Amino acid sequence: MSKSLDTSTSEAEQTVTDVVDGIAATTPDVRRAIADHRGQSNSVNPTGDDQLAADLRADELFERRLLDIDGVATYASEERADVKATDGRLHVAMDPLDGSSNLEPNSGMGTIFGVYSERPPTVGTNLLAAGFVVYGPITSMVVARKGRVHEYIVEDGDKRVVDDDVTVPDDPTVFGFGGGVDSWTEEFESYAEEIRHELKLRYGGAMVADINQVLTYGGVFSYPELESRPEGKLRVQFEGHPMAYIVESAGGRSSDGNRSLLEVDPDALHERTPLYLGNDDLVDRLEASID
Repeated sequence: MSKSLDTSTSEAEQTVTDVVDGIAATTPDVRRAIADHRGQSNSVNPTGDDQLAADLRADELFERRLLDIDGVATYASEERADVKATDGRLHVAMDPLDGSSNLEPNSGMGTIFGVYSERPPTVGTNLLAAGFVVYGPITSMVVARKGRVHEYIVEDGDKRVVDDDVTVPDDPTVFGFGGGVDSWTEEFESYAEEIRHELKLRYGGAMVADINQVLTYGGVFSYPELESRPEGKLRVQFEGHPMAYIVESAGGRSSDGNRSLLEVDPDALHERTPLYLGNDDLVDRLEASID
């Protein structure tokens, strides 16, 4: 490796570290935003979902903090139509407040992020790192980087490792499927019926919490293709790619029904995708069922 390439790689790695630390440092402010900005904003995001004031506040906090980091070139978010650009080399894409519809009943919410080497929209194989935060009874953070997944507890914006090698358990016990039974395709409904007799239902309406269940207990999570929405509901860039990177780094599989989600190369920033994540054999069976 040449000296210039080695220096460039080191700078990129430091930027990734700064992004992860910056997100952790912002979590206390996001928790305050969840408490203080509970109302509607009377606006919708670029894909037509209602935005809460907390969605907009979290997006504002992350955009400002992350674009202040040397090396971050762009910030893209589920909550904004366009990419915000500055000087730098790496690119951050986020769902600033995943599961914000759970705010009124005070249920699980979180943050999802990916750090890309190319400006979004881009293929998932350009991810350098991905992670999510869960704002539960404690604030936890899961980060995938260089083929390994770490879990942290975040207190007052500082993180400490509680598991330095998160892997999907071999013996799965939980499942969570979004979209509603009445909207599923016949093929997926047949698969879901099989899984229902094998695993325990765990579905909370926030992807971060549902994926954390899969990482903790093993199993499968899906927001599938729907009869009324063949493209699915979740966004490739902000939810699909980062979660696929995490689950695959933890030894599981991801799929859009035909291939790894990391192979999906979206044409548009807010493109949607069907999404299936979990233990290898469960995702294999899913693909066989809907083929």
